Amino acid sequence: MNMETSITCYARRVFLPHVSSQRSTALASPPSIFSPRNLKSSSLFGDSLRTVSKSSLEVSKTKNSSSLVTRCEIGDSLEEFLTKATTDKGLIRVMMCMGEAVRTIAFKVRTASCGGTACVNSFGDEQLAVDMLADKLLFEALTYSHFCKYACSEEVPELQDMGGPVEGGFSVAFDPLDGSSIVDTNFTVGTIFGVWPGDKLTGVTGRDQVAAAMGIYGPRTTYVLALKDIPGTHEFLLLDEGKWQHVKDTTEIGEGKMFSPGNLRATFDNPGYDKLINYYVREKYTLRYTGGMVPDVNQIIVKEKGVFTNVISPTAKAKLRLLFEVAPLGFLIEKAGGHSSDGTQSVLDKVIINLDDRTQVAYGSKNEIIRFEEMLYGSSRLKVSQPVGAAA
Repeated sequence: MNMETSITCYARRVFLPHVSSQRSTALASPPSIFSPRNLKSSSLFGDSLRTVSKSSLEVSKTKNSSSLVTRCEIGDSLEEFLTKATTDKGLIRVMMCMGEAVRTIAFKVRTASCGGTACVNSFGDEQLAVDMLADKLLFEALTYSHFCKYACSEEVPELQDMGGPVEGGFSVAFDPLDGSSIVDTNFTVGTIFGVWPGDKLTGVTGRDQVAAAMGIYGPRTTYVLALKDIPGTHEFLLLDEGKWQHVKDTTEIGEGKMFSPGNLRATFDNPGYDKLINYYVREKYTLRYTGGMVPDVNQIIVKEKGVFTNVISPTAKAKLRLLFEVAPLGFLIEKAGGHSSDGTQSVLDKVIINLDDRTQVAYGSKNEIIRFEEMLYGSSRLKVSQPVGAAA
């Protein structure tokens, strides 16, 4: 009897440092991707991505066949993982191309020259601030993917036609270098992006995303992603030879006393937020706050516990953008087994009206989000059958 193909991912919590890697064909990148000759203004990726014709990239369709279960293993390469995780070749292409951009941005951030006003690096013969360089690299990656219809970024908050199809294509919104103001201090920074089907980035919600990811540029470079149709949020490590290796998956965010409080100036005239911060201090939570949203949210996924907050007040307005930052990170947190909130609802349920919409947000475990909503608004939409508390 024919059944719809079923693809399920499993992951063992074991790190395999040595795995045999298969060279990609169309999507493979040359070992010298970081060489200056591969970073000319006319081309980001050299021949490896430019030579793939649109006609050779067909939108995949699920066919009726016998039941199939594919294992996504710790130790898989990025391409191996994606091939097992989805039959959508267009989505695989987009995620691979963005992975190439993340890899290149990591190198450019590491080699940026930082002065008193900005951190710059060269793109061809042109000197660019690293956030604008990252922006340019990501737009070029999406062009070469051939499956991106529209893209926009926090730096260029207008729809840019990338030439991809509407049917079977995607629209991508990204923050090219979140935390660019702390690059000069050598703190961890990152790239955030969300992928929506079709040609719309307004009138949609974060829950409509088919994928989201962040690149994290710290002591290690990692690419953390989640896909709509498979469980978990998955971390890939950039190895010395330039390949991405699957090293961790997260499917549950538990309780633990760790907090990352953003926009603390709002405690001055937001009594609920002031009460919440005092609770964290009184209950002896561990403060883990870097000033960068990407590392602060990523640590919840990696440590599988904690809470991140960025709250508004009458004098401290919302700065975080729903489309470019909040919705993609909310997708990653909720796929990892955590929860998100703007105070009354999941940030994934907020309709994106304008490209520049902004919001307050909390990410964390279920009980932490209950506490956040109750202390700021008196009640929580989430139900629990056990006492609320990090130590419960």
